[in-house]
Amino acid sequence: MSQNKNALIRYKTIDKCLQNKYRQWTLEDLIECCSEALFEYEGRENPISKRTIQMDIQLMRSEKLGYNAPIVVYDKKYYKYEDEDFTITDIPLTETDMNVLTETVSMLKQFKDFSLFNDVSDILQRLEDKIYAEKSHTKPVIYLDKNENLKGLHYLDEIYQAIIKKMVLIITYKSFKSREETKFHFHPFILKEFNNRWFLIGKKKASQPITNLALDRIISIDYDFNLPYLEEDFDADNYYRDVIGVTVNSGLKARRIELWVDASNAPYVITKPLHTSQRVIKENEDGSIIVHLFVIPNYEMERLFLGFGSCVEILRPEGLRNRIKKIFQDSISRYEPENSIELNS
Repeated sequence: MSQNKNALIRYKTIDKCLQNKYRQWTLEDLIECCSEALFEYEGRENPISKRTIQMDIQLMRSEKLGYNAPIVVYDKKYYKYEDEDFTITDIPLTETDMNVLTETVSMLKQFKDFSLFNDVSDILQRLEDKIYAEKSHTKPVIYLDKNENLKGLHYLDEIYQAIIKKMVLIITYKSFKSREETKFHFHPFILKEFNNRWFLIGKKKASQPITNLALDRIISIDYDFNLPYLEEDFDADNYYRDVIGVTVNSGLKARRIELWVDASNAPYVITKPLHTSQRVIKENEDGSIIVHLFVIPNYEMERLFLGFGSCVEILRPEGLRNRIKKIFQDSISRYEPENSIELNS
């Protein structure tokens, strides 16, 4: 591997470390992380001196690389970005960069009618919008729903690389329900996004069921290079076919669920189905509709139905109808004077 590529890997690794503001980074920590990154790419030990990392930090701070990274030292020991939102991957584009990107987008748009490019058309649209915003110094007109303050997002690239390279992870995790954090081996299969949260799907062991882990509950990630990766033919499309969200309750089968939807929400539910299995089975004179869908009941499904409030009524099955009814009754009870929480004035 060329020295230039080695340096780029170190810059990217240092940047990734300093983006993680939930940890304090010493020079020794940065050396260790850079060594691990180079070992991952080269498959052999590649000693890095303290002087090398110090020079890397100086170059990242300077204009020579175009980064101008605001790296500061605090407590005479720890390194961080003075601007917590800074990253070398988000530096302004030069005019040359803009011209190249404009030409590239124009070229790719010529292939828009090929089925191969169906999945990237929205990416091109967003890229074109970004280029226009940079050139005209205006705000973008395309915005995606995102939560940049969500914990765990800095693990995305690391997990993505682990999935591609079929590496076994050692994950320290603390769920919302558990009091203590746990550490376990994990064989990652896919990353899945739902409702603006990211989840890692995989298995702890071959004999255990498929599990989803919320990235915002991951405390730390390490690797086990000695444990063989679990080769499994995981079909994500088939696995999630009958569910809303990410929770698949193993052992349960999809059930027919009938819903009444009021007139004001009927157009919304028709144009944006709650699930791919949704079908309209009756249109009422008042504009309301009755639909059915075949899904495996789970937490996300219930939260979706509850979000419609009185605009949606569960007609069948009886068990689900009674469960949602009780949740609403408990909610009403919460607002009774004797149950309400008094706030200090």
